[in-house]
Amino acid sequence: MVAFGYHGGSFHGSQIQNDVRTVQGELIHALRRLKWWSEGCLEISSRTDAGVNVRMNLATIKLPDGMGSNVEASMLTKALNDHTPVELSVWGGCHVPEGTSPRLAISRTYLYRTEILQFWPSEVDVDLFAEACSIIVGEHNFTNLCRLDSDRNPVRTIDSCIPWLNSNGEVVGFSVTAQSFLWNQVRRIASSFEGVVVGRITIDELRRALEEPNTKVDFGRAPSDGLILWSISHPNFPMKDSGLPSADVFIRPPEGSRQRIRWRSLAKFEASYLLEREWLKLLN
Repeated sequence: MVAFGYHGGSFHGSQIQNDVRTVQGELIHALRRLKWWSEGCLEISSRTDAGVNVRMNLATIKLPDGMGSNVEASMLTKALNDHTPVELSVWGGCHVPEGTSPRLAISRTYLYRTEILQFWPSEVDVDLFAEACSIIVGEHNFTNLCRLDSDRNPVRTIDSCIPWLNSNGEVVGFSVTAQSFLWNQVRRIASSFEGVVVGRITIDELRRALEEPNTKVDFGRAPSDGLILWSISHPNFPMKDSGLPSADVFIRPPEGSRQRIRWRSLAKFEASYLLEREWLKLLN
């Protein structure tokens, strides 16, 4: 099993697609170059959309017969990094029992930087924001806060959702942890939180969206580039919880609309910097 991350803006999502660059496609190319590829040998833990940044995803790779136990994890990660683009970093690995699925995670943690949202105010009521975070914790039907596939169960249990603050106590975003998530779930949660802090929707309306899933509401969908898949806890992958990253590396958004356009571009570089800094630490 390997741990890897990638800059979301460099790929058309994680899942392989024809004629576009994807994370799975690049991993398959690397395995082919190394002559390690066989049909069905690669399974990825979490699917991500285009633009979503990833500090940590997991994948299992079934190596050719007779090879698996002879390859050290460090050699595997180095070989993959030598054959994948720089926007993708394979930073950890371990041997796991055959048949282990990377999808059967204990939990996944996402971060969303709400500062990038179009109507995000310069001053946020932290208590109100924390209350909005607390509402989605627990088991709920998220029909109104996801893009639901017809065959998916909309009920999910959120283990934790807390504000992501800088050292001045200002809201930068939030972190949310669950065993599994629905398509666009975190991005729609982020948009609903923006609605709460600017007064577009009330706390009670957010609560009713969960309690009354058959009453359709649409609170919008936040952009993908504010989202980071931060960590995955898996029973077969040893990894200490690193906690939330410091938000003090981020420059606060300016007031002027023209300056904010430039700042939005800067925010994308800041997300990339955050990932690269983390991968450097994890590779050591």
